[in-house]
Amino acid sequence: MNKKLLSLYSLKFNPFSPEIPTDALWLAPPLENFCWRLQQQVGEGGFALVIGDPGTGKSVALRRLAERLSQLRDVTVGVLTRPQAGLADFYRELGDLFQVPLSPHNRWASAKVLREKWHTHIQTSLYRPVLLIDEGQEMNPLVLCELRLLSSADLDSRSILTVILAGDERLGAKLETPDLLPLASRMRSRLRTEALPPQQLLACLTHLLKSAGNSKLMSSQLLQTLCEHAAGNLRLLMNLANDLLVVACQQERDLLDEKLYFEVFALAPKPAKKT
Repeated sequence: MNKKLLSLYSLKFNPFSPEIPTDALWLAPPLENFCWRLQQQVGEGGFALVIGDPGTGKSVALRRLAERLSQLRDVTVGVLTRPQAGLADFYRELGDLFQVPLSPHNRWASAKVLREKWHTHIQTSLYRPVLLIDEGQEMNPLVLCELRLLSSADLDSRSILTVILAGDERLGAKLETPDLLPLASRMRSRLRTEALPPQQLLACLTHLLKSAGNSKLMSSQLLQTLCEHAAGNLRLLMNLANDLLVVACQQERDLLDEKLYFEVFALAPKPAKKT
């Protein structure tokens, strides 16, 4: 189905799939600005926070940020894949990400080895470690506290690690608890993602279609209709557009238009009331 879809519509990739190439991603202006700020912050370290409702672009921003930072000289980017892990697995993953053999059952020794490596590299080069954490609301408070202590040096006057935390409103609520207030106060950069207006959703769709190689895949009327019915949510917009694309491919339609939209998403008729 995927090969047929790409061939039928002369696409380089499915513009509505979660697996969009990173260089084709579209970022809303606030997210683009946030990524630029983080590129400047890496040299000094510290924490950054992205909070917003599901589907508003947090993970997309982290993908683009990871790509940009990885292209910087002497910057090592690690992406935490199991935010829900306990302290032992947290240290195991850090050791794997930054290529340091750690003993998860000896937290003091593990922290000492990791910090010494970072200190040595920072003092002898421009090396800067960066840790990206998506779904931060799943993190154990003990791990968050450990991360704060691990990243600070010289009586908290220096930060030897840049950490970008992203999550939904539960992460914000978690950071307001007494145990995590010291971490919340260390957020140097903050961003709250929100529902986007139709014109920005349209800019996103237009960008994706052009990047995928077929800017004429959808009629202008359909583009407007999708943007008006996506409730400002990028993920919902992509899901709606992908549903249409799959049906159009199945029917081998040349163009995705409003007629297809009403066929796919028409409400089922209500049963007649019995008299």
